[in-house]
Amino acid sequence: MLYYLFDFLHSKYNLPGSGVFQYISFRAALAIIFSLFFSLLLGKRIIRLLLKKQVGETIRDLGLEGQIEKQGTPTMGGLIILTAILISTLLFAKLYNVYVILMIAVTVWLGLIGFVDDYIKVFKKDKKGLAGKFKIAGQVILGLVVGATMYWNNAVVVREKLPKSEVKISSSTNIVADMNGQNILFSKESIKSTKTTIPFFKNNEFDYAYLLAWMGDGYKKWAWLVFIPIMILIVAAVSNGANITDGIDGLATGTSAIIGSTLVVLAYVSGNTVFANYLNIIYIPHLGELVVFMSAFVGACVGFLWFNSYPAQVFMGDTGSLALGGIIAVCAIAVRKELLIPILCGIFLIENLSVIIQVGYFKYSRRKYGEGRRIFKMSPLHHHYQKLGYHEAKIVNRFWIIGIFLAVLTIVTLKLR
Repeated sequence: MLYYLFDFLHSKYNLPGSGVFQYISFRAALAIIFSLFFSLLLGKRIIRLLLKKQVGETIRDLGLEGQIEKQGTPTMGGLIILTAILISTLLFAKLYNVYVILMIAVTVWLGLIGFVDDYIKVFKKDKKGLAGKFKIAGQVILGLVVGATMYWNNAVVVREKLPKSEVKISSSTNIVADMNGQNILFSKESIKSTKTTIPFFKNNEFDYAYLLAWMGDGYKKWAWLVFIPIMILIVAAVSNGANITDGIDGLATGTSAIIGSTLVVLAYVSGNTVFANYLNIIYIPHLGELVVFMSAFVGACVGFLWFNSYPAQVFMGDTGSLALGGIIAVCAIAVRKELLIPILCGIFLIENLSVIIQVGYFKYSRRKYGEGRRIFKMSPLHHHYQKLGYHEAKIVNRFWIIGIFLAVLTIVTLKLR
């Protein structure tokens, strides 16, 4: 909203300084600062309210050190993160941008599903919460909407690199320019495309439509048959991965902040012709506003970490974890870097895999040996290390270090081909 106000003041009255709101970097900086301080201020009040309403976490005794002491710690703290994100976005982003609208919808939808799950656990005293099939159904619906928007919405476009025959190089200035003298290598016309970035390959691009090349001529018009299901899978997998990772104080929050910071960088370079040209990645018009949203995301996570770090004063609950994972997944899809998720979200991935491996091997060994056996002392993986005697804070710090390494590696892959 402030963007439109200052845009009006700048165009109508030429108010000194009002033009600075035209810069995405300035609005992104304001978004991260505002969301951080807002979550700090809002956090105290929401925690007091949750304590007053006795919205405490019910802890099952799993034999983990310090676990019982957390009994009664307020949950549903994800409301702090989501509120800070939404208010900051509404204040500093262009609201008529397809990517901003999509991210707001993701935040509200998954936040609502998580809230219902937490509400059932806390107020209905049902430890199982919302049935798993309803969570998956909600994620599938969201993935369907995201996939359909990315595939059919006319505002979701890319600009392709110009062929070498249409490019000339000025020897005097060493500037690469198109035939009209513009300092870019991209076509002026935006097109619909199902291309995405793929790491470690020379051309750095993969088109989902290629999966249907066996159908012969006209196969590209059926690309949605593979594109949308893949989007559904990504949204559900990352959302659940964040949910599983939210098991000890600060782990999911800090990891999400690290991933979010990386996505800020990826969104910025993908929406900027100069950086997209230098990195030889897909240029996506209008994507810059996503930088503002993800900056608010990072600020909100860091602000919430003030209360969620060990020993936690509040838990985010499914209200926060499902939404954080969904936001990360959809942002990666929007910047067309979703194939980098196994690297960028490596913490979420290994947490997910540890559960799958543990459950799968337990069932297999029970059939083969007559008794269930386990690979890990406990899953998800962070509980395995707790069982080994590692302090909770040490586990979180080391996972963060790994997350930072994976974030750097994700950015580096843009030049490793």
